[in-house]
Amino acid sequence: MLHPPIEPFASGVLRRPDGAELYWETSGNPQGRPALYLHGGPGSGLGPGGYRRRFDPEKYFIVGFDQRGCGRSTPWAMDDLEHLDANNTQTQLADIEALRAHFGIERWLVHGVSWGSALALAYALDHPDRVTEIVLTAVTTGSRPEIDWITEGVGAVFPEAWSEFAADVPRGTRVVDHYAALMRDPDPAVRTAAADRWDAWESTHISLDPAWEPGPLNEDLRVRQNVATLVTHYWSNDCFLTGDRVVLDRAGELSGIPGVLIHGRYDVSGPAITPWRLHQAWQGSRYLIVETEGHGGPIEMGMTAEAIDGFAQRGA
Repeated sequence: MLHPPIEPFASGVLRRPDGAELYWETSGNPQGRPALYLHGGPGSGLGPGGYRRRFDPEKYFIVGFDQRGCGRSTPWAMDDLEHLDANNTQTQLADIEALRAHFGIERWLVHGVSWGSALALAYALDHPDRVTEIVLTAVTTGSRPEIDWITEGVGAVFPEAWSEFAADVPRGTRVVDHYAALMRDPDPAVRTAAADRWDAWESTHISLDPAWEPGPLNEDLRVRQNVATLVTHYWSNDCFLTGDRVVLDRAGELSGIPGVLIHGRYDVSGPAITPWRLHQAWQGSRYLIVETEGHGGPIEMGMTAEAIDGFAQRGA
């Protein structure tokens, strides 16, 4: 069950050495157990703050921030294409560590949704001594097979939409690479058209949940373009988690960190095989499937709150 809505008791901006400014907000109990929330996307931002309802405000000191290049952080990726390559997973991990140090937090629970789950896993693998527990919802790891599925393979389920989405992609070119190039095109009209097509495709495949109603994921045109800029940039680079940084190859290193993996059976864009494989390699993890939902539905969010509550009650 979700907790009642709350507002942040403080917010601010953390300036990074390269000039990026990260918006952060804190809520809950300043003396409570530290917890970090990592939003999806890349590029979705914190939004209106519904994530706070997954934490007991009496027991947790909740930290949320807009990842670099989006939300209330500046500059936006679409407005700073010259420095887009500096926006990568390794830079994001450094941002998280800087935020932790800013608040003087020794260790914290990390909760991520969708892309945020991949970022949470990468952070825990690089900084296991800083993580008390991990709670992931709509689980992804950012691997090339996952990205190729969501941009190409799932077209077998939605051939009509995919044929339009991929119509102009040159033979032999990855779809995501093509769109990443379009989102860097010097012509604003090209970028806008590509962002519209990208948003339409993502809206099509996001869920097989019968309650899902396709439509623009991002009504605001600038948000739509900024999200497309960041998503294609990260996905065309396999989320910068390649070589010895592939999450599933390293999942055994998470053993000893308590974790909960919550996923919807109808999540066609991110099939349950990903959290299942992660769970198989991660001793100490729990794997929970919601048979009736897709990508991050309300039941999954309620179960997320229960998992986070459970760690506080156990005093883990």
